[in-house]
Amino acid sequence: MSAPVNDFGKVAVLMGGWSAERDISLLSGNAVLKALQVQGVDAYGVDVGHDIAGVLDKNKFDRAFIALHGRGGEDGTMQGLLSAMGIPFTGSKVLGSSLAMDKLRTKQIWSAVGLPTPNYWVLASEDDCAQAIEQGGLPLIVKPVLEGSSIGMSKVEKASELIPAWQKANDCGGTVIAERWIHGVEYTATVLNDRVLPMIRLETSNVFYDYEAKYQSEDTKYICPCGLAEDDEKHLSLMVKQAFDAVDGSGWGRVDFMVDQKNQPWLIEVNTVPGMTDHSLVPMAAKQAGIDFQQLVVEILKGACYES
Repeated sequence: MSAPVNDFGKVAVLMGGWSAERDISLLSGNAVLKALQVQGVDAYGVDVGHDIAGVLDKNKFDRAFIALHGRGGEDGTMQGLLSAMGIPFTGSKVLGSSLAMDKLRTKQIWSAVGLPTPNYWVLASEDDCAQAIEQGGLPLIVKPVLEGSSIGMSKVEKASELIPAWQKANDCGGTVIAERWIHGVEYTATVLNDRVLPMIRLETSNVFYDYEAKYQSEDTKYICPCGLAEDDEKHLSLMVKQAFDAVDGSGWGRVDFMVDQKNQPWLIEVNTVPGMTDHSLVPMAAKQAGIDFQQLVVEILKGACYES
């Protein structure tokens, strides 16, 4: 049962920020803000800028709902500030946020603990690109490790496409990896307060589930229930929870994975502040579990805490 809304005090819904995902964050944040206010929560929207410490101090917020996507909000930076200020906040703490934001570190941890994730190659030069093709073959998918929403990602099917794909990802800043392309079905699983919600199967007519498929296309299909046998979904839920825990995820988040043509699952990434827009996956999974959007935001807010 959710806590009474008057127990939350004055709540800042942090949104916007300065990452490449700013526009999506504003959509998420405003949806969360509206849902909280409708229920009587004393919530205020805060469009985060570099003066955020002063804004938080001036307004004396009792807790924060983080709806920031990408760098500066989802990577441990905001979590560290809020912890230092003693303001309880939603989602993963500093370590979990920082690790999950970095796709390379996430994959290294999963590999170290024996969880399945596709082989990868770090691309720091044209020689690295050639080596990735030599060792991994084609197709590959190229990713900037510090971006979300599929920003900067490209599928590479021909050798001539790899250098431009690397350069595109490199323009985003940070490390770039090439990952073995998995032929199979894409799924996503929401973790909410230690519970794995019903999984969603994703189908897109695009080359992969890219930015356009996530936020703009009306053709993308979200299948929930996902069609997996009950025992299979239960087994995969255990893997999802292990994957989330391995990077010190907490509160709520989303784990994306593929299942290949041999029925082998492959973990792809963790999102510690998933989208909360009308195209977003967490509200869909929650609805299938009998949790409406207003209940969902309260459940997330109820888990707010901070590191002392």
